[in-house]
Amino acid sequence: MSTATLDAERRFKTTFFGKAMAAVGKAVAYAVMGFFALMAVYPVLWLGINSFKSNAEYQLNKMGLPQEWFPINYKGAWELGDFSILLPNSIFYTVVGTAGVVLLAALSGFAFAKLGGKAKGAMYGSFVVGIMLSLSSLMIPLFLQISQFDLSIGTLLHALGLVGDPMSFHLFYNTRFGVILVYIGSGLPLAIYMTTEYIKGIPTALVEAARIDGASYWRIFTSVILPICVPIITTVAIITLPGIWNEFALINIIVGKLELQSLPLGILRFSGSRAADYGKQFAALVIGLMPMLLFYVAFHKQITKGVSGGAVKG
Repeated sequence: MSTATLDAERRFKTTFFGKAMAAVGKAVAYAVMGFFALMAVYPVLWLGINSFKSNAEYQLNKMGLPQEWFPINYKGAWELGDFSILLPNSIFYTVVGTAGVVLLAALSGFAFAKLGGKAKGAMYGSFVVGIMLSLSSLMIPLFLQISQFDLSIGTLLHALGLVGDPMSFHLFYNTRFGVILVYIGSGLPLAIYMTTEYIKGIPTALVEAARIDGASYWRIFTSVILPICVPIITTVAIITLPGIWNEFALINIIVGKLELQSLPLGILRFSGSRAADYGKQFAALVIGLMPMLLFYVAFHKQITKGVSGGAVKG
């Protein structure tokens, strides 16, 4: 663009018509952003307001504020959903599962991006293929594999005289270890793809210089690669964390004991015969929503910084 054209644009912006056009454009932009913000916030506000209504008032007044507030709905939802047991389980699964995905993805991404090996391409390709597999296609094979692994290990331990009944041995089914293993495995394909592509953008000369100085690969990973990868690690954690927190289908087939279940399974109890108890049902949904909402409110600056940094390599 020529200098004359730029000068003409600057002069136009200083005119009355130019200022009016700029003001209209800004107003339209704010209106559009406000509309989408309202679409995101309103359902949460509606859910919170209706969680304080009685069933009768909800039937008559679905949109307005409650005439009489019923905070007891939360007490009832907490007790009926066994949230005192399920909430700590969800926190444990989410924290440990996210940490496992982030750590293993960073290690794998470094290996695939910067280390050699004949099988590297095939292994990386297998993880990329895993991104395309839907959750529903994995549920039955996963359950059958878990059951077969437990039975095989139980049979071996029974033959060694370590357990009495091989059918009673469980390493993967109905165990926290099995839940964490499944969550980490299901989150790794996308996480490894993202970290590998990000680390590919880091100059290989940094790794080579560290090797010349005598640094081990572990030292290179912890001192060189990991600090540079903070943005993509943040992005992976942001994607993984709500996925594990809200996950329902997998834990529903690999866990049967109440003491091992997570919050979504407790919220499921408010369907069926309890679906008409709207106040407690909405209160249960708010209880399940609040931890993630508080997390994003508390760390929104770090999340925004991490996502924007993870979008740009180098």
